[in-house]
Amino acid sequence: MKKIFLVTVCVVALSPQICFSRYQRLANEGKRGLHVRSIEEVLQLPEDEIDLATAALIASEQWSDFVHGLTYLSRLDEMALEIKKRMKKKWLKPNYKVIPVINNYLFRELGYKAVPEAENPEALFLHSVLDNKRGYCLSLSVLYLCLAERLGMPMYGVVVPGHFFVRYDDGHVRLNIEPTGGGGNPSDQHYIDKFKVPQQNNDTMHSMAGAIYLKNLNKIQTLGCFFNNLGNSYNDIGNTEVALLVLERAVQINPTLAESRANLGNVYLHKEQIEDAIYEYQTSLAINPADAKTHNNLGNAYFKQERLQDAISEYTQSLELDPNYVDAYQNIAIAYSRQEKFGLAIIQLKHAINLKPEQPSLYSQLGEVYYLMGDYGAAVFQYKKAVKMKQDFAEAHYGLGICYNKLGLADNEIQAYKKALAIKPDMLAALLNIGNAYFGRQQYYTAIEYYKKATIIDPDDGWAHYNLAAAYSNNGDYEQAVAEYIKAVEIEPKMGIAHYGLAVGYYQLKNYELAWKHIRLAQELGAEVSKDLLTAIKNKLR
Repeated sequence: MKKIFLVTVCVVALSPQICFSRYQRLANEGKRGLHVRSIEEVLQLPEDEIDLATAALIASEQWSDFVHGLTYLSRLDEMALEIKKRMKKKWLKPNYKVIPVINNYLFRELGYKAVPEAENPEALFLHSVLDNKRGYCLSLSVLYLCLAERLGMPMYGVVVPGHFFVRYDDGHVRLNIEPTGGGGNPSDQHYIDKFKVPQQNNDTMHSMAGAIYLKNLNKIQTLGCFFNNLGNSYNDIGNTEVALLVLERAVQINPTLAESRANLGNVYLHKEQIEDAIYEYQTSLAINPADAKTHNNLGNAYFKQERLQDAISEYTQSLELDPNYVDAYQNIAIAYSRQEKFGLAIIQLKHAINLKPEQPSLYSQLGEVYYLMGDYGAAVFQYKKAVKMKQDFAEAHYGLGICYNKLGLADNEIQAYKKALAIKPDMLAALLNIGNAYFGRQQYYTAIEYYKKATIIDPDDGWAHYNLAAAYSNNGDYEQAVAEYIKAVEIEPKMGIAHYGLAVGYYQLKNYELAWKHIRLAQELGAEVSKDLLTAIKNKLR
């Protein structure tokens, strides 16, 4: 997969010279947009020179090296010519009377349908729709628009919150066309009611509200909607850098499309650009204030800034808009727990459990709240529910381990950590805690093995090195102990307890000057030091 997008780079040219016999010309022939090689070139064209299919297939070629756009352009042209043949038989001009012909051909004869769930990013792309005869609302609409463009019909993309469809509008006749419903003709009011379309507000503060929704989009604006979904697709596969480029372009094209703002905010949040994320979320909500997910995500951004009350306010608004939004219940519970309002956190989680009693993460989170309250028995009960529902739930096994530690059940604790590590061998907290459990049993060799694994997984964790050093020291291996203590203080220079460990190690290795240096540092940093050791080092230096 190529790692770049929306820059002026050469891809396979999508030539308009298609070699098959035609009895009629297509309406898009001769457009400059058929010759472009990059999305940047597309966006620089006048509206009437853009070929939507070419632009969409350039994006396909960027997504997958196995897509050859010329092949798909040929298929689109053949489909358009087939429709023209049927138009000729019926003596139809390219107007609204052709819509039933297109619908019958696409949806009944060829069997194009909407995918049931928007889970596969491939279904966004025009090439995938042509290959599989399945697509999302946007990708099916793009197919419809590409055919209309070739037929010379006045059709436009139309966007509403979370949905996209097609509209025929010749200035006299205006019809909405729903590609996900076999080409049906819902009214504007249907979309307003179903998708909660924000209405245009003349108030200056809310001048962006609803600005782009239910309007006829030009081709650039349609591509902006496509970029919004494309950015999410790149984000889904973990390519956040390309996702960022694509979504920034989507916002530049359609600044009043709330979804683009919200999705760009999500990428900024992932990249820890919190202020940028907040700006995009707030702008999105100025356009569409009824978006529960964006209120929730704005709450997450505030939470990262430790603005807990602001976060709770946004989570609350999210739940007012969507009382069944389980993620918001979980997030507000986390915020209440951070404020030590454990009772309120429990109430929120119980609401969520009533909605999704089959979701094990809810019981695990409830167990964590009880643990924070100090009610370890209740916490164990909830964690056990979680692991009963999902045996490979590493975090719940770990939760059981820390509860057993508090209850003094060392054998159960170790077994719980082992189960967590069998599922997630790189779980740092479990490695450290199982090491601590063996350390407490004075089984230093075993503790060392777990601590070593922890330092390999995260070599920059000062406490992992400290624990390993302490195990070496208690096992009598002072050279290894000193080496690990040194790593700990290099990472955490103010770790007084590690300086004290160095004092002990150097004393045992008879390096009294360094022992004195580090015991003094330990004192300065507030660590508790042995008066006997302090005296012993002094005596050795005399």
